[in-house]
Amino acid sequence: MTALSTASLSEQGIRATVEIRTVNGRYLEISCRLPKQLSHKEIELRELVRSTIGRGTVQVTVKTDSDSPLASALSLERIEAYWQQLEKLRKKLKISTPLSLGELLRIPDIYTTDDAALLELAEREWKVVVKALRAALASLDTMRKNEGKELAKDIRTRIKTIEERLDRIEERSMQRVPEERERLRARIAQLFESDEIDEQRLQLEILLLADKLDCSEEIVRLRSHIKFFLEALKSTEPVGRQLNFLLQEMHREINTIGSKANDAEISQLVVSVKEELERIREQVQNIE
Repeated sequence: MTALSTASLSEQGIRATVEIRTVNGRYLEISCRLPKQLSHKEIELRELVRSTIGRGTVQVTVKTDSDSPLASALSLERIEAYWQQLEKLRKKLKISTPLSLGELLRIPDIYTTDDAALLELAEREWKVVVKALRAALASLDTMRKNEGKELAKDIRTRIKTIEERLDRIEERSMQRVPEERERLRARIAQLFESDEIDEQRLQLEILLLADKLDCSEEIVRLRSHIKFFLEALKSTEPVGRQLNFLLQEMHREINTIGSKANDAEISQLVVSVKEELERIREQVQNIE
């Protein structure tokens, strides 16, 4: 589900800030923005994120700062190489102003730092980043759980509405059989000059018609899906994919009921159920 969490931590002169943004997604997709000196830690960072988040598009941004910058030294070879290149460029562009050493010293690449010192600082920074990341993940998890409780509450209310509509569909479908029997009897009577009707043939037609109008199997299956859906909502494990699957099955059953119904009231109830299912589907996209 969509959420934003930020955590900052300072230890031993090192400051780390971690920002986590999540949006809906069918699968887990993680993108990371790390300082250059921590780029080799990306795999470890991804594993830490996976330990808390199982689904969605996640963007993690890490920033670090240190009060004790590393000692650096000038690289004479780099200075000389830059000087020669800049002199060639100055002559080619016919710039009369001579080069200034001060301008040359502003080039970051002419400074070198001991690799061992860089690695040691990176490891110290990473320890602070991990603590900040865990704090941000914990805050994000709390936020997502709170939002999940509100979503579950809304979904249960809509499921209750669907169950009420199903009760009415079942009641109405039972009423239609005797109504259709009389309607069929009236039609057949019009085809004969007398009122004599073949009752055996009429009963056969009624049985065929009743079978067409019977939605009990679809209603039973739909109620079964609803039961499993409500049970899944109580789970503490990620259930987003399971809920999506059950919603698809619910849509299938209500569509079948709609295709069988040749009744205005049932058709209206079916449309109402579909609307509620669609609203639930939109909410389920926010559930991991």
